[in-house]
Amino acid sequence: MKDNKAVSKLFLIITVVYVTCLLLSNLVAGKMWAVTSNITLPAAVILFPITYIFGDIFTEVYGFKNARIIIWLGFACSFFAVGVYMITIGLPHPDFWTNQEAYATVLGTTPRVAAASFIGYLFGEFSNSMVLSKLKVMTGGKKLWVRTILSTLVGEGFDSVIFVTVSFWGTMENATLLQMIFFQYLFKVCYEIIFTPATYAIVNWIKRKEEMDTFDYNVKYRIV
Repeated sequence: MKDNKAVSKLFLIITVVYVTCLLLSNLVAGKMWAVTSNITLPAAVILFPITYIFGDIFTEVYGFKNARIIIWLGFACSFFAVGVYMITIGLPHPDFWTNQEAYATVLGTTPRVAAASFIGYLFGEFSNSMVLSKLKVMTGGKKLWVRTILSTLVGEGFDSVIFVTVSFWGTMENATLLQMIFFQYLFKVCYEIIFTPATYAIVNWIKRKEEMDTFDYNVKYRIV
């Protein structure tokens, strides 16, 4: 991708992997992970933070405008997937097929949780990309680790607060709600920090392969 108009094979590959991770995260989110006797997290936390790492890669290498396209693509694919799940769950099934309840349990979701997921995703991903893009210009492209961590602090903060609050507000005590937000946020941020060396290596490799390193000078940070 040696200019902003061409789409390289590498860009396409990264996009496919990003969307795949996002769809899988949404699919496994219904599984609960008992980290300890007092800490429970959705299983999606083992995969969803990777989408933020890919978001960092898109913004760092290809710039905010290209990252914006990918974020909306991920949103559209997730929306489509949820729609297909709901349609297939609602289809009449034969009496001999006894897996309807299990199928609905795994793939089904309430409108409230779906809305929480979509809103949290958009706020989180766009804030992450905007912060990283702005910091890159401010730092002259230096200290990638600082930029990725700071952008994650903002993006994952929005995502965790919005998703948990919209999904569970009024269904549990406020103390429990705050605990869920805190531990999800802490896990995701630590995930990003641990994977920082890998992010460095991938970003530098892609920059060399693509022969580009985008700086978002005079970019208007809008989501559409």
